[in-house]
Amino acid sequence: MSELRFEGLTVRYGATTAVDDVSLTVPEGQIVGLVGESGSGKSTLARAAVGLAPIESGRILLDGRPVPTTGRRRPLQMVFQDPYSSLDPRMSIGESVAEAMPRGASRLERRAEVERLLELVHLDPARAAARPAELSGGQRQRVALARALAGRPQVVIADEITSALDVSIQGAVLNLVRELQAELGLSMLFISHNLAVVRYVATHVAVMRDGRIVEQGTTAQVLAEPEHVYTRELLAAVPGTNSRSPR
Repeated sequence: MSELRFEGLTVRYGATTAVDDVSLTVPEGQIVGLVGESGSGKSTLARAAVGLAPIESGRILLDGRPVPTTGRRRPLQMVFQDPYSSLDPRMSIGESVAEAMPRGASRLERRAEVERLLELVHLDPARAAARPAELSGGQRQRVALARALAGRPQVVIADEITSALDVSIQGAVLNLVRELQAELGLSMLFISHNLAVVRYVATHVAVMRDGRIVEQGTTAQVLAEPEHVYTRELLAAVPGTNSRSPR
């Protein structure tokens, strides 16, 4: 895995500045949580990283070099809130995972890799022939994770991947994210509007509001000593936490 770095990134749509001079680092082998309310710019930042949003200024670097935006193999893989965004309903889940693999492997090798990846995300390889519609939302999100990993990415970007799931299913997917990070040494930008979710999975956290990063640091540091009033507001909304009154 690798280090992903945003340097002074700005994204504009007409007169609207969606991301405003953002600098953020995802260290190698770490999960960085990016938290903020809807419209804060966090998903736009993610989309810019994978070439889906126009960059007006600034740079996105992977191990110190510009992220390549051409070629079949992409070093950054994104997992979306809705797994249907990356899963073709006409294809079996095994075919969807295999489609994302680098070229060159034999049919038997691809089949074995599909089985390995499905097992990695705790899905029965015997279900490889199933269509996405036959799976639950949580299972589809596991397939989306397997598909992202099939591309052998250097960094994974997870954009609100649990927000559409039932609370009981959210916990299982979050546990899987932690397990994958520990087993594979994943570098991941984990985006959420829920600070409790970010606290559970991330080693570092950045708080975004109105297109800007207002606070960032280790998760333990930011949550124990929040400096920005917006961070304290987010923390106060998490059940079972005590936030300090604004200074």
